[in-house]
Amino acid sequence: MARSFDSWTSDIETNSIASDAFGGAAASVLTVAFGLSYSLLIFSGPLAPDLAYGVAATFVASAVLAAVVALGSSIPFAIAAPDSSTAAMTAILAAAFAERVAAANPAMPLLGPTLITLSLASLATGLAMFGFGMTRMGRAIRYVPYPVVGGFLGATGCLIFLGAIKVITGHRLQFATLGEFANATTMFELSAAAIMALVLYLTWHRSRSPIGLPLILIAGVALGHIGFRLAGISPAEAQAAGWVFTPPPQVKLALPWTEIGQYPWRILADLSADLVAVAFVTASTTLFNTAGIEVATQRDADLERELNVTGLGNMLAGIAGGYTGCISVSRTVLAFSTGARGRLAGLTSAAISLLMLAQAPALLGFIPKFVLGGLLIYLAADQLHKWIVESRKRLSVPEYLSLLAIILIIVEWGFVPGVLIGVVIGCATFALSASRVNSIKFHFDGSEFRSSLDRSRDEQSVLSAHGGAIQGLNLQSYLFFGSANRLSQHVKSLLQRQPQCRYLLFDFKLVTGIDSSAAYSFTQIKRAADDRGVHLVLVHLAAPVEKVLRSSGFLAGDVRLVPELDRALEWCENEIIARHHDRAQEEATLLDWFTQILGSERDAHELMSRCERLEVKEGDVIVQAGVAADSMHFILDGRVGVMISDENGPTRVRSLGRHTTVGEMGLVSGAPRSATIQAEVASVLYVLSTPQFESIKAAQPQLGQKLLTYFMTVMAERLTFANRTIAVLRR
Repeated sequence: MARSFDSWTSDIETNSIASDAFGGAAASVLTVAFGLSYSLLIFSGPLAPDLAYGVAATFVASAVLAAVVALGSSIPFAIAAPDSSTAAMTAILAAAFAERVAAANPAMPLLGPTLITLSLASLATGLAMFGFGMTRMGRAIRYVPYPVVGGFLGATGCLIFLGAIKVITGHRLQFATLGEFANATTMFELSAAAIMALVLYLTWHRSRSPIGLPLILIAGVALGHIGFRLAGISPAEAQAAGWVFTPPPQVKLALPWTEIGQYPWRILADLSADLVAVAFVTASTTLFNTAGIEVATQRDADLERELNVTGLGNMLAGIAGGYTGCISVSRTVLAFSTGARGRLAGLTSAAISLLMLAQAPALLGFIPKFVLGGLLIYLAADQLHKWIVESRKRLSVPEYLSLLAIILIIVEWGFVPGVLIGVVIGCATFALSASRVNSIKFHFDGSEFRSSLDRSRDEQSVLSAHGGAIQGLNLQSYLFFGSANRLSQHVKSLLQRQPQCRYLLFDFKLVTGIDSSAAYSFTQIKRAADDRGVHLVLVHLAAPVEKVLRSSGFLAGDVRLVPELDRALEWCENEIIARHHDRAQEEATLLDWFTQILGSERDAHELMSRCERLEVKEGDVIVQAGVAADSMHFILDGRVGVMISDENGPTRVRSLGRHTTVGEMGLVSGAPRSATIQAEVASVLYVLSTPQFESIKAAQPQLGQKLLTYFMTVMAERLTFANRTIAVLRR
């Protein structure tokens, strides 16, 4: 965040000074207009007599924030000041403090303690934001459910609107005070303010012209005074009737800390929830506004840096007697659209804010209430339109209803109950939505999806006939009570539809986590499986998931854990074959096997005479990748693996069992070995070398043709199973 003096002065020198100054001055028009409105919003009711100090606090905050953000922001032309959302929260804090002071000690002066409260809120907010930026925790705000944030900021629009009514009429809009609005003068004031807000929407809202807002406000002031003159009302009478603000006295800027010794700290403790709300709104508004400026100006911003700079600005504003604020979308975009590209724009805005400390009180005494009241109504309507109307396009019906509920709760009972209930609603809505996500990526059974172990034809026949005894589910996403309950119902339905199922596989490779309620659903699955005599096999079970399942008692008993799906399928297939295959056939002699391959006992004898017996132990390398192929192997008993190596080490891509062959393609083509063949268990093989194969083709062409036909059949079968596997994985 730190930048040298030469660094930021070079930014000023490399941009047009005139453009930056003009852009900052144009943005200052909004700062002045909004600042006067925010002062009226915050210093109303019992604080109205001290409005001049409120105006001073507003423009002190505007000057400090604009200067600090101008010097340190990752967006050189950024303009910062109190924002509508932060001003609404500050107004709530000030009103709550004034009410508690009046209840505790009616004789206590309000001005000093109120200014101290606003300054303390600004200091606390600045420290929190600075901490978020330094620890890179600011992005955590983005994990707050969108309906909660939308309801939070939408409620500020409602509160700005209610504050505008109070500024215009001097009365709170409540059921108990509706009678005070039933007079012609009040209705005329409200109608004039509504017309002003409508004019702002139809003109400046759509054009965002740099001179549009001041022209509209000046025109509103002029038309108001022309109307007073035509009605025969003098300026003094207009002020007495409440049409025009009574000009506050000129005051000297004074720091509130001189009265810190008499500050009622006990009351501040009662306002802790409001202080947290101020910090949350300021931080979230900073992030949202920064994102909006990025989109509008096509410039990238550093969010952590913006939190750091805005936090520092709020701390300095609090020390100087101001209140919270943040980077402004409307003012920054307006400065950018008028040509500002450097840091002088923000410094110009800061200088004009300081000048307003002397001129604002007199200026305020000349402005009709409906002008600034209409501006507040426009700001409230703009905020409500953004968070109530526009958000409907991007939210589901449950999320949108929760947003509206949060707004109503905040308006009626306050921000803390609204946020707490909103988080609960948000979590419930998320859980409902997430539970609709299918936790099963795909389903398979053993007749179509098998292990990589090549088996003899008779074993393949057994698996084709009884492969349905193996049912598998590839799981995905995070498993919690909603999705796991749907999984439990699916498994129970699957076991009813597949009564032949004896082995149920769960592949957890794509599962990101599991909660305790989901573990309970798996215990229900285990009970259903035990009732039907089904064995459960779990694959790719991560340690955290295993811990949760083990603590629930699910892994007790005969639940089998296997690290890889291929080996789990192999185990299930072996179990099925063991149940449906005669042991005597598994130990068939080499002669019987060759006779089955060749269809002739004489040819089988001839092939046996050409082969060389090879006995290997577990782990022995039979052939090495890259070596010229000079033989093939008939696997009489045992199992060998086809291994390939990469930077992660060797990986088994296929396993070959008894009565299968390996290396026939190399025997025919003579190409170098593409993989290493290694014994997975003690095995007995018969080796047919290339010279012997060539001799067979020359001396016994009929036998050679039978062997070539067998090789082609084996390769076609392997290709068929590979295609089926790919088809399943593409589901």
